[in-house]
Amino acid sequence: MGVICTEQPIESFHARSFAVRLEGSGSQCEGAFMNMTEQVAEHIVSTGYDQLDDTTISRVKTRLLDTFGVIVAGTHGPCCDELLGLLKGYGLNGQASVLVYGDGLPAAYAALMNSFMMRSYDFEAIEAEGPDQTSSAAHISGTTAPAAISVAEQVKASGKELITALALGDDFASRLGTATGFDVYGGWDNTGTINGFGATAIAGKLLGLNAIQLNHAFGLVLNQLSGTMENVNAKTLSFKLPIALCTRNSIFSAEFAKLGMTGPYDALQGKKAYFLMYGNEKSDPALVTAELGKVFYGDCVIKPWAACRATHPSIDATMQIVEKHQPDPDQVEKIIIHVTPRTAAGFVGQPYVPTDNYQVCGAFSIRFTAANAILRRAVRPEHYTLEKMKEDRLLTLIDKIDIQPSLPADEYQTADVDVIMTDGTKYSARCNAPKGDIYKNPMTEAEVKEKFFLNVGLSDSISKKQAEEAEQMIMNLEEIDDISQVIALFK
Repeated sequence: MGVICTEQPIESFHARSFAVRLEGSGSQCEGAFMNMTEQVAEHIVSTGYDQLDDTTISRVKTRLLDTFGVIVAGTHGPCCDELLGLLKGYGLNGQASVLVYGDGLPAAYAALMNSFMMRSYDFEAIEAEGPDQTSSAAHISGTTAPAAISVAEQVKASGKELITALALGDDFASRLGTATGFDVYGGWDNTGTINGFGATAIAGKLLGLNAIQLNHAFGLVLNQLSGTMENVNAKTLSFKLPIALCTRNSIFSAEFAKLGMTGPYDALQGKKAYFLMYGNEKSDPALVTAELGKVFYGDCVIKPWAACRATHPSIDATMQIVEKHQPDPDQVEKIIIHVTPRTAAGFVGQPYVPTDNYQVCGAFSIRFTAANAILRRAVRPEHYTLEKMKEDRLLTLIDKIDIQPSLPADEYQTADVDVIMTDGTKYSARCNAPKGDIYKNPMTEAEVKEKFFLNVGLSDSISKKQAEEAEQMIMNLEEIDDISQVIALFK
């Protein structure tokens, strides 16, 4: 017998929602009576660990390893201590941990704090994967991974349950990012939009919501999507807020929906819903459900450098010169960096003027990051202290940088760099694909692990032995019965 769809009223709320009764060979009702949001909710609820392929599972574990390291590195980033003090001042208590600090908060607030720390140095996994190895600008993991960790700890989820929830949430957010058509030079920041749906899916999955409740949760989080790119344009610390607030709001939405709160029944394609609010002429909503359940997407870049991705092509080209020629920073006469006109005119191409928000000024600056790469042979969180960012040798190098808007518009992920020495020697290099993209120029497994250990090494409270044990647990997460075993190593 085929699939039978039975229309049923949902909790006296609206007749538009339906329960799907599956009989025989079918897996769904071919979307006949289900709107897009309902289809996604049904998919999230019904998909289990055994339906994930090995590559998806491996990538989820890699992103989690990176996440834990980046959170630790960002523990004492700007305003992290202050935010934790604010949250503790509310008198909140719970079973989810603020990593490193060790404080217990409700999952929504522990995740908020962990996400805020993770965003500190713009070092988290990025880039929403799409069909045919394409990608679009996004910072999904900065919301979804902290949400997954905190809710999983609160409900004592197993490693398999955490992997499944994170795979599904990352996939949903990635699809939504690709389908929407986000522009980093536009107005709204998608770290506070698409991330909300992905993290709500994760929280709902771990909390055991049914498809109807999860659909309501998506409607609830729709009301809390927010974020502006002015945070980045103005180089303020509030660039960390959309990704973190979205984490809290997503968990809250799932928890409230589980208690019976209702929301719009089609948060994605309703008349006044997501695609109307955030879509544009490039939006293609069909990509949200294309091959749903057959392919699982996620962030496809593990960052090698602690800085905005738009600076990475110039960092990589500079690092090629550094690694091959070891130029003496004190003998550099001039540095010419060739990028696209849009990149040169955008927020990373502006003059480096360190303000009270000095860390943000550096992380979103081609000039700072390229000069730092020459001086310190890397761009890492420990380089973002006020003392190091105002060092005379660094500022001298920055003054010697000339950004040229000379590359074709479609080469926005490339950069050419010329370093001219005082004796007239010229070193040149080109970056065709910045390091970290799993398809174009991936970090090796050894490099990802090295990044993790370097980041955890920045903490005074987590030993090398703890870090090594945590790395082994995360890379074998499917064998863990309670995620709390892993989290205990980060306190």
